[in-house]
Amino acid sequence: MAAATAAGAAAAAAAVSLIACYLLLHKSRPNLPWVPTVGFSRARNRRARRRGLVEAIGNTPLIRINSLSDATGCEILGKAEFLNPGGSVKDRVAVKIIEEALESGDLVYGGTVTEGSAGSTAISLATVAPAYGCRCHVVIPDDAAIEKSQIIEALGATVERVRPVSITHRDHFVNIARRRALEANKLAAAQRESNEKQINGLSHVGSEMMDDKLTAMLRESNKMQNNDPAHVSTEIPHCGRCDVISDSKGGFFADQFENMANYRAHYEWTGPEIWKQTKGNLHAFVAAAGTGGTIAGVSRYLKEKNRSIKCFLMDPPGSGLFNKVTRGVMYTKEEAEGKRLKNPFDTITEGIGINRVTKNFMMAELDGAYRGSDREAVEMSRFLLRNDGLFVGSSSAMNCVGAVRVAQDLGPGHTIVTILCDSGMRHLSKFFHEQYLADHGLTPTATGLEFLDK
Repeated sequence: MAAATAAGAAAAAAAVSLIACYLLLHKSRPNLPWVPTVGFSRARNRRARRRGLVEAIGNTPLIRINSLSDATGCEILGKAEFLNPGGSVKDRVAVKIIEEALESGDLVYGGTVTEGSAGSTAISLATVAPAYGCRCHVVIPDDAAIEKSQIIEALGATVERVRPVSITHRDHFVNIARRRALEANKLAAAQRESNEKQINGLSHVGSEMMDDKLTAMLRESNKMQNNDPAHVSTEIPHCGRCDVISDSKGGFFADQFENMANYRAHYEWTGPEIWKQTKGNLHAFVAAAGTGGTIAGVSRYLKEKNRSIKCFLMDPPGSGLFNKVTRGVMYTKEEAEGKRLKNPFDTITEGIGINRVTKNFMMAELDGAYRGSDREAVEMSRFLLRNDGLFVGSSSAMNCVGAVRVAQDLGPGHTIVTILCDSGMRHLSKFFHEQYLADHGLTPTATGLEFLDK
């Protein structure tokens, strides 16, 4: 009798456990394919990846540019960002944008990062995205150096080359990139809806089967409690999870111009490195601006450390930022009266210069601005190559023109820092192409720095 009672109690306990297991699985099953472990897995994967390629980004050397320092009597230092794995200062931005998007959930593991870029940011995103398990889709203007799009494609990203138009046009490369992210999100949503319907259907069928089996087991349990020695199976029915594999995990528009992760990358990363490497002994910082993230983040950080540090913008031809900094408006009086062209850019430099104020640039703390020319940038690039062995791109050359201008104004004995954004390797078809320069009347002729004589 006692044995029968004990057996009945055990059967009842098994039945209760089975019911609890069923209710738990039944309640959570519809969410299994895409929910509970995403955040944990993403964070774990990101930490693991940081031990690889991404960890090599940053901590670039601050090198003395001997020729410019000796010529001006100042210490002119260049932050060698071309030594980053992706070859430019934009590696920092790519890391910060992707990590913040993953942490916020705007981008998921396996998702696609889209961006409109003239080259460097696109290359950096294409380099960094796979380290986070993501894809990359880039829209690039077709007047950018061809080797940039070739590099991006070689890195495995999708590349769209489009004609350059005004930012107000729906087919500006940035606006197209934004649309591509929306399209990817719509596709992902449609796939999720289809998956949910499939799973709910399977869940309904599975629920009916489980209900029948549970009813039968409860009957068996009642028989045991009534001293019926009928055999009760203790095998729990298999509750298989339906693993639905989706081809689309959605898209995320990096939006380097307006995404404040760009500014934060330099405020939290590049600026502190410069301060540490100079031990706080610097008098000025100068750089050109495209998105504005670098000059904004670095200038604000340095100003917070020492208000006496002077920060300057170096602006290329056609850009309106010089007027914004020096006059408070983007346009001259004549341009404001309607004579301004829709696409006034007349420069061969790439990645710098803009005719609107971005959210990132708004964070900059500047003491003034300089305006450079294409000829100065070309001549500077050849001067650095001949005298320092520095093979830098157009924006780096323009920054060095700015550094000399600042040195001339401050006088000998000052320490000036600028950014060497990328190397000349991605500028071979334009900035370092003899025929291209000849066609634009920019064949270099200077033997020294006479092209910077005031």
